[in-house]
Amino acid sequence: MEGGPLPVIFMALMGLSLLIYVVLDGYDLGVGLLTAAAPEADRDRMIASIVPFWDANETWLVLAVGLLLIAFPKAQGVVLTALYAPVALMLLGLILRGAAFDFRAKGDPAHKRWWDVAFAGGSALAASTQGWMLGRYVTGFDDGVGPQVFAAGIAIALTACYALLGAGWLLIKTEGELQRRAVAWAKRAWPVVVGGLVVVSMASPWLSATVRARWFDMPGIIALAPLPLTALLALAALRGLLNSHRVLGKLCWAPFALMGLVLTLSFFGLSYSLYPFVVIDRLTIWDAAAADASLRFLLVGAVITLPVILAYSLLSYRVFRGKATALAY
Repeated sequence: MEGGPLPVIFMALMGLSLLIYVVLDGYDLGVGLLTAAAPEADRDRMIASIVPFWDANETWLVLAVGLLLIAFPKAQGVVLTALYAPVALMLLGLILRGAAFDFRAKGDPAHKRWWDVAFAGGSALAASTQGWMLGRYVTGFDDGVGPQVFAAGIAIALTACYALLGAGWLLIKTEGELQRRAVAWAKRAWPVVVGGLVVVSMASPWLSATVRARWFDMPGIIALAPLPLTALLALAALRGLLNSHRVLGKLCWAPFALMGLVLTLSFFGLSYSLYPFVVIDRLTIWDAAAADASLRFLLVGAVITLPVILAYSLLSYRVFRGKATALAY
């Protein structure tokens, strides 16, 4: 290994934190997006389905950013400088969501509709800026027209992925007419997700010689090929389930699980494409990492912190399992 295993371990921990964040906070951002299309009578129940979980879900983003700042100090300057504006917009979106959640219930009832707009708008802003940042990161922050269009495409695709995750979550947590609406929302988001993943898969090797070499040179093509094929099969199975009445009953969990599988496969494909870079074509993991003595000290904290976050997250999902109840503050 080029410079020891510790930077790789921390990169894996950071990647795992981001993957968990995308799946977990992705569904609650998705539910926020879908409130814009829901009747007023359904919005409280939709928000009730995510209330016990969304703060814990965002902890994974805090952990991932913390690992970047501490374990890869040379990379964080490059990454956060290039993404200063979208990071600020993402935080604005998250602040809007948090404020709207309280003010829609505790403020003037006449203003509730506008706080609902802020909740949906904050969700859309956070989701789209995360997609934009991912697109900019994958292209190494290149400022050409192609990379900018690519980043915009990923912003749309990731927002659609979150909407599909949110619909899948509502299938699990709700019933009746709202559950049937979730099926319809999932059907509308599905083609955008599929189209986005196909376009991203085609554009990535075209924009980056490094990614192209990893994907199409032997034995890389053999290692990588099962990932997009499995993802497409999972998406096809998801779409088939949406036409089945079982998705309203015993298989209500399946669309969410399949979408989680698609995102996991996409994560591994991205990781394979970028390794060993933390900023593609500019900084390797070892170039950007802190000193080994610092990483050994940090690893102790990570070994303590990660199980604690996992434990309270699992506990919250266990305690609040089952269908969502009426919203209470």
